[in-house]
Amino acid sequence: MKQGNSVLGGYADTIFEQMSALARQHQSVNLGQGFPDDPGPEDVRRQAAEYLMTGHNQYPPMLGIPELRQAVAAHNKRFYGLDVDWQSEVMVTSGATEALGDCLFGLIEPGDEVVVLEPLYDSYVPIVRRAGGIPKFVRLQPPAWELPREQLAAAFGPRTKLLLLNTPMNPAAKVFTADELAFIADLCVRHDVFAVCDEVYEHITFDGRPHIPLMTFPGMRERTARIGSSGKTFSVTGWKVGYITAAPAVLKPILKSHQFVTFTTPPNLQWGTAHGLRKDDAYFAGLAGDLQAKRDYLAKGLRAIGFDVMDAQGTYFITADFRPLGFNGTDEDFCRHITVEAGVTAVPLSAFYQGQGAPQHFARFCFCKHDATLDAAIDRLARHFRR
Repeated sequence: MKQGNSVLGGYADTIFEQMSALARQHQSVNLGQGFPDDPGPEDVRRQAAEYLMTGHNQYPPMLGIPELRQAVAAHNKRFYGLDVDWQSEVMVTSGATEALGDCLFGLIEPGDEVVVLEPLYDSYVPIVRRAGGIPKFVRLQPPAWELPREQLAAAFGPRTKLLLLNTPMNPAAKVFTADELAFIADLCVRHDVFAVCDEVYEHITFDGRPHIPLMTFPGMRERTARIGSSGKTFSVTGWKVGYITAAPAVLKPILKSHQFVTFTTPPNLQWGTAHGLRKDDAYFAGLAGDLQAKRDYLAKGLRAIGFDVMDAQGTYFITADFRPLGFNGTDEDFCRHITVEAGVTAVPLSAFYQGQGAPQHFARFCFCKHDATLDAAIDRLARHFRR
């Protein structure tokens, strides 16, 4: 019998699916997969529910309902000073992962090189390769996650078509600084490449660090596609509502990909997202503040057990070195061990790297959970490692 696609067929189930399945099997506290326990703001959910009953439930416009596109444009102006034409520069997608796929399928040709920074979200490389692109990896190393500027500059060449940037960065929990972003922007301009920016954690930064879109730097407005997500901003990851902001010439080929992938997204969820983006500043500050408190709570618990916990500047995740606990196996061994033996699930950091030489002694924990969930995880780990 003939085989399926050779690029996608070669991939195993994602590490999130593997670890979540193991967690279910062993009734483990799952701090592996990044979704909140919180159901999301009631007013945002209610707006979506009411629209479902009273609004338009047939095909909405392919670019997205006007109310959401207007809200995205206003959001760009309000938080980043970007003047965006909602009619020609905003498109709604069925989640940020679809947005990534649309951007990559729409902007690169077979043989084009795409610069990607490791550690990276697991969908990046399969989409790049399925689109015919050639990923050029630049590796950030724990614990400091400093931008390796010489290696990054060396990754750009005559065949470079696109840079894929994630900030705040999953899973390193790094927020790129203005100086780092200026260096990246200069490379993009000098080499005349597109930038696709995965900024789904834009409102989840800690300790006063600002999120700065790469699009705001000189020369980047006309070459950048900026991706946001209702799932992360409103703690409704199951909604799968994403949005892309890009100049018309950049958005046009992305739109052509979108029309053949999902075409559109449930209108009631778009309506709820539009309402959410108009919420006052207190909501967005509260989101970051609440998650910062959860980060600190879990970090304190892990340190008390003996983990060496790294700084988490943003996102839902914190990474910890387990070597001080005396465990000598790989990070995958460790995450399976604590799932089965301690009843707590994390994700091995090495899963977010490609090729040889990935760090092998770090586990990533998700902290966007109820306090009772975090308490249970800390208690189980403490009892296990103090035996």
